[in-house]
Amino acid sequence: MAGMRLEAAHTQAQLLLGSKAARAGDTVLAGVMLRMDAKWHTYWRNPGASGMATRIDWDLPPGFEPGEIHWPVPKKLYAEDDLTTYVYYDQVVLLVPIRLALDLAPGPRTLRAKVSWLECEVACLPGDATVEAPLIVGSESEPSESAGLLNEWRNKLPIPADGSKPALTPEVPGLTVPEFTARWDGTEKDGLRPFVIEWAAPADLSEADFLPFASDDYEVKAETERLSGDGSKTRIRKQVKKLGGRWPDQIAGLVIQQTGPERRAFQVQLTLEGSRDLEPGLPVASALSKPSLWRVLVYAFLGGLILNIMPCVLPVIALKILGFVGQAREEPGRVRVLGLVYAVGVMVSFLVLAAMVIGVKAAGHKAGWGMQFGNPQFLVLLTVLITLVALNLFGLFEITPGARVMDAAGNLAAKQGAAGAFFNGVLATILATPCTAPFLGVALGFAFTQSTPMILLIFVVVALGLASPYVVLSWNPAWLKFLPKPGRWMERFKVAMGFPMLGTAVWLYSLTPAHYGPRAWWLAFFLVLLALAAWTFGEFFQRGRSRRGLGLAVAIGVLLAGYLYAVERQLQWRTPPLNLETGTRLKSSPDGIDWQPWSREAVGQARAAGHPVLVDFTADWCLTCQANKKFALEIPQVRAKLKEINAVAFLGDYTRLPANITEELNRYGRAGVPLVLVFPAKPDAPPIVLPEALTPGIVLDALTRAAQS
Repeated sequence: MAGMRLEAAHTQAQLLLGSKAARAGDTVLAGVMLRMDAKWHTYWRNPGASGMATRIDWDLPPGFEPGEIHWPVPKKLYAEDDLTTYVYYDQVVLLVPIRLALDLAPGPRTLRAKVSWLECEVACLPGDATVEAPLIVGSESEPSESAGLLNEWRNKLPIPADGSKPALTPEVPGLTVPEFTARWDGTEKDGLRPFVIEWAAPADLSEADFLPFASDDYEVKAETERLSGDGSKTRIRKQVKKLGGRWPDQIAGLVIQQTGPERRAFQVQLTLEGSRDLEPGLPVASALSKPSLWRVLVYAFLGGLILNIMPCVLPVIALKILGFVGQAREEPGRVRVLGLVYAVGVMVSFLVLAAMVIGVKAAGHKAGWGMQFGNPQFLVLLTVLITLVALNLFGLFEITPGARVMDAAGNLAAKQGAAGAFFNGVLATILATPCTAPFLGVALGFAFTQSTPMILLIFVVVALGLASPYVVLSWNPAWLKFLPKPGRWMERFKVAMGFPMLGTAVWLYSLTPAHYGPRAWWLAFFLVLLALAAWTFGEFFQRGRSRRGLGLAVAIGVLLAGYLYAVERQLQWRTPPLNLETGTRLKSSPDGIDWQPWSREAVGQARAAGHPVLVDFTADWCLTCQANKKFALEIPQVRAKLKEINAVAFLGDYTRLPANITEELNRYGRAGVPLVLVFPAKPDAPPIVLPEALTPGIVLDALTRAAQS
């Protein structure tokens, strides 16, 4: 016998196997047969308006791996209360391929499963049964008496038309699979939106329908409207109800066509084309026209160029100006070389960033501009590095050729040779990443959705934009004549530049509590000890005349003690605590904007209630975001405007790089924050995407337009 039969109420369940003997490494076809009493039914994978899909819970011996359930085509059941379901009458066989491991030892096995279903006539009753069937693992495969029946049900499965290659595919010789297209057919009305499916079907088609797979994001209504075609095409219209904050881009299910007694189903993944609104969650990047490649490259170069005047990079610019002063009277050839070395430092750094993006995408994750600032260990290391640079500029210590302590990183930024030029390029790139300049957002948003060569090309062009001013100046030494002659003022200027660098270190430190909570103050404690060690090293070892060894030992001792106790033991910098609240506060002051936590669903609900919506995607480490908030968003005029138009404000906190916000940024063609959106209250109106750098006028104008739409 192929399997043992057990009965439950009005349905009988039985496990059938296509083989009674199989070899290790084979795939055995299993089928759970359900036989229903007359007028009773069970349900398909998508039961429809009510019901419950049949469930199979396998209890298999070690080395047996079940695949997914393959569902035969169901029938529509129209109830008197307008609830349509998808059901099986009489009997159905749910097919499951089961793979045997290569190292299975010979011998008999028992395959077992618990089957649960809902059986209905007028009333509905839950049913379940445990079914089992024997199988012999041996040196030969031998079909069972159920093999023919299982093959018949295999040929009743839907035919893939979506490019998928399921484990079980019907064998239909000579069958031509049609090409199916779908498009939206208008906008939302009464909570529903129509779409049309079109394909080439036989002229004598008697039934054309679409049975959707279940989804948590939308519901496809059961009613189907047959439209007039052009003679060679069949068209049907369905209605969609969205369950989340967006209309779907793709809808999966079965297209049914029947000619005469033959009823065929094609499994499809329909990509909806045509008119589409830009509601929260819709992939706007694909709906909007994408810029051409030449325009993206121009934007990339201009964005890199503008980065030079962003606040993130200003400390490094000051150091570079100091370097130009020192180089002004040198040989032109050397000045040119140093300019090129600086450009190489920028270029190498951007290639490393591009490699990070490519690696993150290859791992199946979303990549974003400035994503390394969401890494707590990176923040700790960069804070220490920038502090060392500031201490070096203050003159607390110097690095001589024979020194082996206090790594050269702190000194490199102030050097005027090739090493200093290269490191300046690296440092400029690192400090540029939390900023998004005008034009840069569009270029990077395009790049992050492209192939590996395109990502590399765009990152290289951004690097050229960032490095170009210094390369141009270094290759035109006559333009450096406006700089004053070298003198003692340079030393004072160098010390003065330590303060913006120290400010950068303080800003970086302010980002760490979002990752380490109260433990972050131990990093501040370590930075004080780092300064003490640097001063001891410079004062008593480098500039001292006696007991220099003692000075070196004290500096090393203070540094090691501070690291081991404050950083390793107390801060535990390599293992930050999980589930900390981020540093971005929803309300910055008692009279500030009443920000709500962002989600696609919340935005959709606010718009459905008739409210215009302001969304600010921001991060603690994004200086451009903080400038926008201080000077263009959190100001009395904007607060008054929001109240006047009864708008709702949402804050999307990107400080710790949540994947859902990365996805949302990509939808709007952006690779990172800031991104500020203004949605009109009308649900089908597209959002207003504001530029990266905001002014009060830009924000107020967008809010006014949203209120009038």
